[in-house]
Formats: sequence, C-alpha cells, structure tokens
Amino acid sequence: MTVSNIEDFIHLMKFNEQGLISAIAQQYDTNEVLMMAWMNQEAIRETLVTQQVCYFSRSRNRLWRKGETSGQVQKLHEMRLDCDGDCLLLLVDQKGVACHTGRRSCFYRAWQNNDIVEISQPLIDPNELYHH
Repeated sequence: MTVSNIEDFIHLMKFNEQGLISAIAQQYDTNEVLMMAWMNQEAIRETLVTQQVCYFSRSRNRLWRKGETSGQVQKLHEMRLDCDGDCLLLLVDQKGVACHTGRRSCFYRAWQNNDIVEISQPLIDPNELYHH
C-alpha cells in the first residue's frame, strides 16, 4: 500500500473528538473476537506500513504497540472499515493471548441464565505475562 493510498483510506474514516476510532481485533482464521482498542491516524499508518498492530493508549496518552511489553503481538492480515466509517475491523494473527488478564480474548464474561458467567480462564498469569 502506498502512502497516498493509506492517506485516501484514512480520509474515509470518521474519528471522534479525541481523534480516535474504535478498532476490533479478530483472529483472521477462526473469526474469534479478541479485543477492542482505539487507534489514531498515526497508529493506523504504522500498522498499515509495518503490518504489526499498533493502537493508541488513552491511559498512557501514547502509541501502544501490541505486544511491546508482553510479547503477545498481532500481525495484521487485513484492515476493514465499516459502512459508517467510524469503526475498524482488524483481521490479525494473534501470538499468544490478547487480553491483559492472560486470556485469549478480552470477551470472557457472558450473561447466561440471568447470571454473569466467566466463559474462559487465563492461559497465563498476568504477572508472568508482564514480567512483574
């Protein structure tokens, strides 16, 4: 993808007041929904150029390269923009777990039979994941 094509793609996107757009990461080959995070224009450019997913961390107020501290990186296979232009779908190849809780997916709590149920357990201790 050329720089001009990247800029044309970004021009189609609708960013919120903070200059961010929501991005849902999905495992490209199983369709498992892994996580939701935010991207700004710089994160989108870096992701499209490097094919390594980069987000914008609102709590740190800086770019967050997925896996920079945990090693659990996401390789981009495809980036899609929804019909309204306000949400991205990232088809990724997730190395290891996507969630900071040590689970494969951030979506591990479900409403079932009028109760909250944890539908997956951590695959790795978060302290081990982040070397604390």
